[in-house]
Amino acid sequence: MEQNNVQEHIEQQSSDQEIIFKARDLNLFYGEKQALKEINIDIYKNKVTSFIGPSGCGKSTFLRCFNRMNDLIPEAKISGSLTFEETEVNEIIPMILRTRIGMVFQSPNPFPMSIYDNIAYGPRCQGIKNRAKLDIIVKDALIQAALWDEVHDRLKDNALSLSGGQQQRLCIARAIAMKPEVILMDEPTSALDPIATIKIEELIGTLKEKYSIIIVTHNMQQAARVSDYTAFFMLGEIIEYSDTLSLFKNPVNKKTEEYITGRFG
Repeated sequence: MEQNNVQEHIEQQSSDQEIIFKARDLNLFYGEKQALKEINIDIYKNKVTSFIGPSGCGKSTFLRCFNRMNDLIPEAKISGSLTFEETEVNEIIPMILRTRIGMVFQSPNPFPMSIYDNIAYGPRCQGIKNRAKLDIIVKDALIQAALWDEVHDRLKDNALSLSGGQQQRLCIARAIAMKPEVILMDEPTSALDPIATIKIEELIGTLKEKYSIIIVTHNMQQAARVSDYTAFFMLGEIIEYSDTLSLFKNPVNKKTEEYITGRFG
């Protein structure tokens, strides 16, 4: 029944939005354990899509499908279809895919090098050596990540000297420097204080003008604040998927209502 609800939503929404990702009958196994079951969903371009649900329900597992991070797990097996701009994800070279789809992890993970070199690292790996070009890339990425004003006079400082919130925005800037089309965020504020969290949430609202953003969050209030669309996962399935306002104000599925009202989870 849940899959029928999801499919109805897909059919209603597809004509209104440009689709960047399309999953159809996607299953994922870790050995004998099935982690994702018959996932059907469209992700829309230049929108923020949140994945919510209890711990271990498949949110982060599905997020890692978009940039083939599950390829790094030997026992992972995937069936079904997942397309990125109408090309099967598994037909795209992982290195190229991960350039087009940036990722920000739960805990800030800056490289143990200068702020400048953190941002310039990816472009240098792509062959950009000209200092003037790198200067422009670094400045632009830091501006987009709302960090330039705070660090422009200390670019040679070690990135590990930044606060946790600044480190996470640096990681976002590092992803931006690769000029991706999509930014994946796996609980990007769970390790941050409330003030730093607000800054990241405000940043997400700005970034969606240029990027499609998919965020995994345990914080339902955060999903309600930052996302245009929300998918509720439980036990490896998408129970309900809708525009965020509808899902929180008028959920169709009783399980969704029970979860967002705190009756379980």
